[in-house]
Amino acid sequence: MKKDYFSILAILFISIILGTTFFTMMPQFTSDDEGMLTDFSTKRALNIVAEISKQPHYVGSENHEVVANYLQKELSSLGLETSLQEGYTLSDWGNLVKSKNILARIKGSNSSKALVLLTHYDSAPHSYSKGASDAGSGVATILESVRAFIHNKTPHKNDIIILFTDAEELGLNGASLFVTQHSWAKEVGLVLNFEARGSSGPSYMLMETNKGNGGLVKEFAAAKATFPVSNSLMYSIYKMLPNDTDLTVFREQGNIQGYNFAFIDDHYNYHTAQDDIDHLNTNTLAHQASYLMPLLKYFSNADLNATQSTADYVYFTIPYTFVNYPFSWVLPMAIIALLFFAGLIFVGIAKRLLSFSEIIKGFIPLLISLVASGCVTFFGWKLLLIAYPQYNDLLNGFTYNGHSYIAAFVLLTIAICFAVYNRFSIKKLTLNHYVAPLFFWILLNIALAVSLKGAGFLIIPVYFGLLILAVFVITQRSNKVLNLILSIPALLLIAPFIQMFPIGLGLKVLFGSALLTVLTFVLLLPTFGAFAKKGIWALLFLLLSIGFFAKAHVDSGYELGKAKSNSLLYIYNADSNKTNWATYDTNLDSWTKSYLGENPNSATDLNTIPLFSKYNSGFTYSVNATKVEIAKPTIEFLEDQIIGNQRNLKIRITPNRKVNRYDIFANEKMLIYNFKANGVTSLGQESALYKRRGKKLLSYYVVENAPLEMEFSIDSKTILDMEMLESSFDLITNPLFKIKKRENCMMPTPFVLTDAVVIREKIKVSPVIILPSVEATVNKIPVLKRKTPIAIDNLKVD
Repeated sequence: MKKDYFSILAILFISIILGTTFFTMMPQFTSDDEGMLTDFSTKRALNIVAEISKQPHYVGSENHEVVANYLQKELSSLGLETSLQEGYTLSDWGNLVKSKNILARIKGSNSSKALVLLTHYDSAPHSYSKGASDAGSGVATILESVRAFIHNKTPHKNDIIILFTDAEELGLNGASLFVTQHSWAKEVGLVLNFEARGSSGPSYMLMETNKGNGGLVKEFAAAKATFPVSNSLMYSIYKMLPNDTDLTVFREQGNIQGYNFAFIDDHYNYHTAQDDIDHLNTNTLAHQASYLMPLLKYFSNADLNATQSTADYVYFTIPYTFVNYPFSWVLPMAIIALLFFAGLIFVGIAKRLLSFSEIIKGFIPLLISLVASGCVTFFGWKLLLIAYPQYNDLLNGFTYNGHSYIAAFVLLTIAICFAVYNRFSIKKLTLNHYVAPLFFWILLNIALAVSLKGAGFLIIPVYFGLLILAVFVITQRSNKVLNLILSIPALLLIAPFIQMFPIGLGLKVLFGSALLTVLTFVLLLPTFGAFAKKGIWALLFLLLSIGFFAKAHVDSGYELGKAKSNSLLYIYNADSNKTNWATYDTNLDSWTKSYLGENPNSATDLNTIPLFSKYNSGFTYSVNATKVEIAKPTIEFLEDQIIGNQRNLKIRITPNRKVNRYDIFANEKMLIYNFKANGVTSLGQESALYKRRGKKLLSYYVVENAPLEMEFSIDSKTILDMEMLESSFDLITNPLFKIKKRENCMMPTPFVLTDAVVIREKIKVSPVIILPSVEATVNKIPVLKRKTPIAIDNLKVD
């Protein structure tokens, strides 16, 4: 029997191309020489990250102030004069906080617009995140790059503003404070923002612009970043999603555009206690620097007005290369491909190289492969969630063994494709059956050209497929080596999405990776169809798939560094005088069961005032708890009067213990006008009516135990129906509770309010506190308190 060496060589060639593609996405060798002051040193940058991420430093914590002081000293050590910007902002998310931005400015020789180097320095609250990746890595990248820039005395025309924003994790409040209230904001021409949504992997470039991306694309290409990783499909999808980086604030509130640079792999560490120096990938940090070093040099001298454009461009990256062309090319390229395709079919049938009946039959294996792979992966993942209920513990949807599952389902999909084409397509009919995939891809690109032009580069692999078909029609032969070489664009442009989608969007979209794997397979059909023993290859890929499923099973448990998230709250209802332990967990463990027991009650009644959660998590279980005496806040009505048909109110809530957050809720039927909190209105508020989401009025993150003051008006006939939660993030350390330490394989659940002591209370009308007049203040007359409620307290309405 003749040996099929071509198939082995082809698989080896494809593996090398794929390996090279992923290997060259980011630096693999980093600079650890601290003595070379002219270059970026990853080791020096890591030292900065280590200092920042010693402890959680969320807004309102003691360590937050420690990190702020450290950053001011680091900037001063570079010879820069630092300044602080402090103030309250109420985001359109309804988050109120007093932010402290840290700024420095490097003057240019002839600046017309300033370049901003942007990241945030606060860590995520609730979950004990140390903020090493998010965004200690961004702070370190900027500080070390600026140090090298200053040391080299790099000549530059434009001013460079270094901006470390505060309260990004709470609602982009620091960025809002700068854009809306700082005088420098009007001088900004471009922003480079460094972020993280994981702890490893390549850093992706994403743009923020209100207009066309053409200027940004051209200028980015001119800056010549060494390891660019981006494409306009990501850009188009990103524009359709609810964006939430600091740069979004610059775009929306200041019409200032720029670039985001963020890495997203190992997403399971995002906002968790595992976002520490040990989990931050060194090469990923170096990749961030590989963007900033050339871009800082380029944009500090460029005309920043050149980034403005009304035109949009398609762009994509291949190893060490950034390719771009106008959106206006997208539809013509798809139409030309269709005409070229139709011509080849006509000639092929005329030459009797192609058969209409066999072309139709080519749709059978294509459709079977798509349906079978999509269904197996979709329902397979559903079954895995049943078999491994612990996977539901990680709210972000990407498990610790997620990469094994990506490999397993991709290999299984390839096995299905080989098996299906082994059954329905013989070797001599491969090019006849290749017509169906080409036709499908061309129709897909025409649809994308109309609805999602950013994906326009996906027509390029199709053109190479048409070349394969053209060579066959012209020479009447199929050249296996040439077919293999012409498959490279499909591998470079499409294969990275197979891994990227489930990493970025969670394993729930694994079926999308499976479908994309089929579509890549069929574009390479001239190569795979030439395999003499497709059945053997189907079996081999099935065995490899089983191997990765087995690996995923072995890695399905929890351990130190790959911890199970769990949650616990103590909730005291001051109105009913009842106390509860509560959790968001669906799978209770030994730690949570020690408080909730083996058979806790459903927590439905606690979800009547839904707390904000990124993944819409609600309380799952609760049990009665022993009451602990906790000092309730003081709720005072500073103003309560009717003017015309409006009731004007001013309410102050003062904590009587160390607290971190207030959540205020109001009946959805209660329309609220002219709302202010601690003296500020909601950003983007255009009318007197306060826009809110459901019952939530606001979440106030407390700094230095400062009270909350709310001013607003309601219709005089409306009953005041408001409720508050006062939370302190000290359940674990509070001596009143003596909570036992979590096991090493456990960590607090991110994205939700947890490890908190909560007081729940209705905001009830009380006697008005009479504030002293100016004269009284001067003469030190004490504050008087009205002892009789005003008439409105007894007002009854339908």
